[in-house]
Amino acid sequence: MGDGIFIGASVDGKPQTLELKRANRHGLIAGATGTGKTVTLQGIIEGFSANGVPCFVADVKGDLSGLAMAGSPTAKTHATFAERAKAIGDDSWAYADNPVQFWDLFGEQGHPIRTTISEMGPLLLSRLMDLNDVQEGVLTIAFHVADKGGLLLIDLDDLQAMLTECAGRADELTVTYGNVSKQSIGAIQRSLLQLRTQGAENFFGEPALEMNDFIGVDDKGRGIVNVLAADRLMASPKLYATFLLWLMSELFEHLPEIGDPDKPVLCFFFDEAHLLFDEAPKALLEKIEQVVRLIRSKGVGVYFITQNPIDVPDTVAGQLGNRVQHALRAFTPRDQAAVRSAAETFRANPGVDVAMIITELKVGEALVSLLQADGAPTPVERTLIKPPASRVGPITPAERKVMIETDAVGAKYDTLVDRESAEELLAAKTQEASAAAAEAKATTEADKAAAAQAKLDAKAAKEAERARIADQREADRQQREADREADREAANSPWTKMATSATRAASSSIGRQVANEIGKQVFGTKSRRSSSSGGLVGTVLRGVLGGLFRG
Repeated sequence: MGDGIFIGASVDGKPQTLELKRANRHGLIAGATGTGKTVTLQGIIEGFSANGVPCFVADVKGDLSGLAMAGSPTAKTHATFAERAKAIGDDSWAYADNPVQFWDLFGEQGHPIRTTISEMGPLLLSRLMDLNDVQEGVLTIAFHVADKGGLLLIDLDDLQAMLTECAGRADELTVTYGNVSKQSIGAIQRSLLQLRTQGAENFFGEPALEMNDFIGVDDKGRGIVNVLAADRLMASPKLYATFLLWLMSELFEHLPEIGDPDKPVLCFFFDEAHLLFDEAPKALLEKIEQVVRLIRSKGVGVYFITQNPIDVPDTVAGQLGNRVQHALRAFTPRDQAAVRSAAETFRANPGVDVAMIITELKVGEALVSLLQADGAPTPVERTLIKPPASRVGPITPAERKVMIETDAVGAKYDTLVDRESAEELLAAKTQEASAAAAEAKATTEADKAAAAQAKLDAKAAKEAERARIADQREADRQQREADREADREAANSPWTKMATSATRAASSSIGRQVANEIGKQVFGTKSRRSSSSGGLVGTVLRGVLGGLFRG
């Protein structure tokens, strides 16, 4: 191994070696379907792993899972590989496995990879969702309000709940932070819905991936090969872009500046890169270009594997120093343009007609130009590629399951942790507010009902009192009427008339007697004068007393 990775040997037996010190200058493996790109890729990854360099590869077709198992002499490719190893003079070639960790954003074919909304940040999310400046500003305000309120933004539910909260407090937040329009929040919510429909809820959550589990070596000093199951993921381009955007940003922030190390800290391999670039959002393309330009100084190498070299944007292709070009077909004008482009990008070799040979290459052959120790590319050489030591083709589901259960990661990321965060706290707050409002409403209604009942009771009491008074008056009236009637009946009775006459007569007689007696006591003995006087006085007294008795 030494200072480089053996790629293969030229037709004249000259070894082609990828210098580890220049491996962070990135690279390209291109060629038409079926020309041997995957075999070349496997061999290069094996070389990096054997030299203690961790790798990451997006496995679009599923066949790169074979890196986890050693090849077999019974495989149908064994004879071809054995002959090729002999032809290039590789006497040390032997079957071997690699330390592989399987990952899957959907958690089906590997350990889940997750991160939190907070770690993603408003800037990356805004670029990913292609938000305008106003919408990006509103999203940033939502993050700020969440941070100020101690609300964790872990998953999409948290972010959507936070945006709903901001919409409800739009007037208040506008005064403090600037315009927060419900239209902008609605646009952000729709973009988040698009992410959700592509499965982004599987990516945002906890436990979040720790970079130390991604970049490491096994107990033999071999670099861990991280294989991402991307067959289903490629059908969700926004989710794939979200993951790559986060991963490259995270690596860029996590890794220190180290210049040009003796070997890379990590190597990225993007298989079927044309699928990535065809549907990648502008933010991802910009991030890839930035990473390719700047991440070299952090010791990271990035390699693209694609069918046609012109699939890679010029801004990215210009940074790819190590190149392996398999056969191209020149059947269409686009293919012919690709042939010319490939021929122009190699360092010329007087003995190699690239434009002609590139269409004549056999399976397992490639035009190779690699950076030398001094940084200059080697002249292009027609090269027979070294056969891989691991299995060519996918492993079985049972083998994958065993690998997942027995790797160094274990069950660390397999169980989703749903701790209390913004969505739960805001829901509890809303529930409390609703309960308080309901209680206040119930109290008000109860007070209203009590007041209405008191009013009815007072009215009823008043009516009852009026009725009692009326009844009493009627009873009194009837009693008076009865008394008067009784008096009339008594007055008209014959016995009453007889008694009245007797009383009057008796009263007159008694009156006269009393008057005479008083006259005697006043005037003494009778004389004519006194008699006349007494008679007069007696007459008066008799009249008075008689009236009294009659009365």
